[in-house]
Amino acid sequence: MNSLPSPDELAARAAGDGELGLAVRHWTGGLRLEVGDRLYGFSVDGGEIRPGVPPPGPEVITVSGPAEVWEPVLRGVPPRFAHALSVMLRLGLRLDADPLRYWQYLPALERLVELLRPGVPRPQPDEGGPVPRHDAPVGGYVHVELADLDHRLYYERAGTGIPMLLQHTAGAHSVQWRHLFERPEITDRFQLIAYDLPFHGKSIPPVGQRWWEEPYQLTSGFLRQVPVALARVLELDRPVFMGCSVGGLLALDLALNHPDRFRAVIAVEGSLHIGGDPAELTGFWHPQVSNQTKARLMESLCSPTSPEAYVKEVSQVYSAGWPPAFLGDLHYYMVEFDLRARVAEIDTNQVGVHILNGEYDYSGTVEMGVAAHRAIPGSTHTVMSGVGHFPMQENPAEFVRHLLPILDAVAASA
Repeated sequence: MNSLPSPDELAARAAGDGELGLAVRHWTGGLRLEVGDRLYGFSVDGGEIRPGVPPPGPEVITVSGPAEVWEPVLRGVPPRFAHALSVMLRLGLRLDADPLRYWQYLPALERLVELLRPGVPRPQPDEGGPVPRHDAPVGGYVHVELADLDHRLYYERAGTGIPMLLQHTAGAHSVQWRHLFERPEITDRFQLIAYDLPFHGKSIPPVGQRWWEEPYQLTSGFLRQVPVALARVLELDRPVFMGCSVGGLLALDLALNHPDRFRAVIAVEGSLHIGGDPAELTGFWHPQVSNQTKARLMESLCSPTSPEAYVKEVSQVYSAGWPPAFLGDLHYYMVEFDLRARVAEIDTNQVGVHILNGEYDYSGTVEMGVAAHRAIPGSTHTVMSGVGHFPMQENPAEFVRHLLPILDAVAASA
């Protein structure tokens, strides 16, 4: 803790930080951090940062805690779970703030904590060599009947060989898989097909439904239909299915309910059950909270050792999403999905099952993935060191390193 900057040094960093300046826009209030007996923070006047730690008050967000609780949070490379302020608020730090103000200015709070940490160089983005004039995938649309409605789904395809469907995370879209399309060690053997779920990305809502009059809610029955229907209309012969987060849960869901349709499933951030209460995530779709908040929260699910540009890419994807989509997807992720009572029915002689979990993921944790692996005889499990919840986007080089042995096994079994 002796390496912490002085309050004046932090104030200078804050005043010169472009990201923080954008995050406090339109605010008159302040941030206050009580790190043991040290005080840090600044006031904000109409979006302008002012030096000086503000006193507690209704427009001030305060986080406090003993020095020993702050210590792992403020390391240059925080350990697993201590990298996420939202987790530490459940593990010893105390929040004193108006709930709405907290959601509105969570990005500013997260950034201030980052500015307290000593700077540690992060890996540079790796685009896999010289950037080509055109990337590998070719996009298109296909009409698929889902729940008795015509859905126009967007997908991108590249590579040759064994077909593989790629499912994005909750509230996002298929661009998350862009790095895999440029990896010849994958595309020389696998035909990659990444798609946008209905209501996500370029898969705009169906015209035969008055969807704007009702809450969006993703259900297991509807979600399972999507890859099964796509495999049928695209005439794919028992494709591999790989998904992350919501897609990772769906991978195991398909192994249980449609083992005859897929030769293998790869569950990235897979689990048998996540749980949680979506009501605690009011800021994900509050009319007075920007999409930037949920995007910044997704950054906290990434590893502090992932390339910063790719972590910000994760954030940009979430900022650009239709606001109800994320919260609606979490109905499947947190409420409906639970395979614990039926996991013994998964037969890896029918469909290969491979589970991967990122070290820094505090949602689909390593422990959850291990539990799923132990409950599914014949499955494999991989702990992905140095990555978080979005490995294929936040640190593609590290993700590919863990993925290739699984693809080798899938190709060999074919």
